[in-house]
Amino acid sequence: MIDAITVDNLVVAYPRPGKPPLRAVDGLSFRVAPGEIVGFLGINGAGKTSTIKSLMGFQPATSGTAILFNKPVQEATSRGNVGFLPETALYSPFLTPHETLWLHGELHGMERSAIRERIQDLLRLVGLSEKAHVQNRTLSKGMLQRVGIAQALLARPRLLVMDEVSSGLDPLGRRDLRNLLKEQRDDGVTIFFSSHQLGEAELICDRILVIHQGRLIAERTIEELRRRVTSLEDFFVTLVESGRDPLLDTREALEALR
Repeated sequence: MIDAITVDNLVVAYPRPGKPPLRAVDGLSFRVAPGEIVGFLGINGAGKTSTIKSLMGFQPATSGTAILFNKPVQEATSRGNVGFLPETALYSPFLTPHETLWLHGELHGMERSAIRERIQDLLRLVGLSEKAHVQNRTLSKGMLQRVGIAQALLARPRLLVMDEVSSGLDPLGRRDLRNLLKEQRDDGVTIFFSSHQLGEAELICDRILVIHQGRLIAERTIEELRRRVTSLEDFFVTLVESGRDPLLDTREALEALR
C-alpha cells in the first residue's frame, strides 16, 4: 500500500545574514498511511508550518525528501489529490463564500455543473448556507475558517493537509469540525493536520507526531496514550521540556538511538 505522505530526513533551513542558516526542520522522518487521521503537534516555532509548506511545494527542502502518494512534492501533480488549508487563509474581502469557492473550483479545472453542486453541498456542510452571498469582509474569523475548510474539500481530495485547522473556531465549530473530519476519514480520506489544541487531537486522531526544534520526538497512537498516560497535556509538556518521549522503554530507547 502506498503511503499518503512519506518524509525522509527532511531539512528546511532559512538563511540568516552573518549567521549559520536556521534549521526550522532538522532531519525529520515520518509516514502517514492512507485512511489515517494524524495530528502534528508542537509548540510555536517547532517547525510544523515549515514542514507543511515543504509538503505543499511552497518551501523547497534544503535536503531530504517529501513524497505524496509516491510522487515527489517537487512535481505539481503530486498535489492533484490534496486539499490544503493554510495557517492563515486569505480570501478576497470583496468576494462572497460562493464566489470564493467557485473561483477555486475553476482553478481545480472542475466542470461548472460539478462546481455548482459541490458548492451547495459544502456550504451546507460547514454551516454557511445563509452566508453564501455576503462579502467575506463581513465574516468573522471562525466563518472564514469554515470557508477555508470548504475550499480544502472542494475537489474531493484523497488527502487533507490542514495547518492549525481549528483556528478561530468556537466550541460549536470545533465539534462540527471533529464530526466533519471523522466523516471524511470514513469516506477514505487521509487527514494530516497541525494544531495547538491537544484536546482536539485526542478526540479526532488515530495517531500523533510531536515535533520540537525541527525534530520528531514522539510518535504514538491515541489508543496507546489513553492506556499509558492520564493526561495528553502532561505528556506533551514533559516531552517538550525534556526533549524525550517519557514512554520509551529500554528497548525502544535503544532503537531510537540507532
